[in-house]
Amino acid sequence: MLRTLFKIGLMAMAGIFLLKFAFGLFGTFVALMIWLVVLALKILVVGAVVYVIIRIVSPATARRMTDAFTGRPTS
Repeated sequence: MLRTLFKIGLMAMAGIFLLKFAFGLFGTFVALMIWLVVLALKILVVGAVVYVIIRIVSPATARRMTDAFTGRPTS
């Protein structure tokens, strides 16, 4: 009986350790994904500002850029 209690205690401690380890990795993964999303949003904002400036200064160039990205023929 004492040996059974000891095994249950060891399994509980191992489970707690594994849960802490798994959630520690999960937290790091979530932090990395949030950082990547923020970086992507910053790049999106800069690209949109550059595109708007190009669209104001040279509408023909903006149209060619749009056609190049959407795959429409350039005729």
